[in-house]
Amino acid sequence: MYWVTPRHLAGDDGALAARVGDVLIGLGWRMWPTARHTLLYVSPDGLCGAEWILATQPFELGGLPAAWQLSARPHSASVMTEWNAYFTTGVPYEVLADLLFAIDAREAPDVGFEGPEIVLDALGALGWIRDLDRPRTTASDPEFSSSVSLEVLPPLILDADPRPGLAGWQAWAEPVLGAPYLWCASFSASVPHDLVAAFASSLASPVPVPRRALPESAEGRLTVVRRS
Repeated sequence: MYWVTPRHLAGDDGALAARVGDVLIGLGWRMWPTARHTLLYVSPDGLCGAEWILATQPFELGGLPAAWQLSARPHSASVMTEWNAYFTTGVPYEVLADLLFAIDAREAPDVGFEGPEIVLDALGALGWIRDLDRPRTTASDPEFSSSVSLEVLPPLILDADPRPGLAGWQAWAEPVLGAPYLWCASFSASVPHDLVAAFASSLASPVPVPRRALPESAEGRLTVVRRS
């Protein structure tokens, strides 16, 4: 077992489905398989959903298939979701776990009162650097291998607000410039900024994470703090 840093380049150890599923079950979410060969989890209050959708390969983010979809609705009887967030494989599972803990702790997961600055402040507090050209929307790690940015949403990112040209938070890791992404994440426009800030804080955390296998694309970028 390797304990490595930085977290945003550590990958998912090939265990993203199992690790996140364990977190959801531990939070009391119910799970059942669907006819589409996905795994659907629903929170105890019925307001939040998490679905492992990799088997359906519905669309790609940065050339990688979406694997997890998180969603929230204003009330349990609502058919339409208020917001959605999508994550590919390779996302460190600790980051998704911390986001789920933040969602679970909120009484109203579809409502937020903080502005986008809270996301950039969370990253800046952990040493990430704001983009010189877009300081109000974008920050990167000191090695410029991962970024979080408020961008116009790519196609197929579902949100309750139907207006075109809306911006949502996007995040990605590109260990080698011009090489394939290690992972990507996309938050629809209505995701509360404080929830994205929870994701960002975990992503930028300096605390080492355990891995049995390290991403080849991050070779030379990861520091092995210790072995066990």
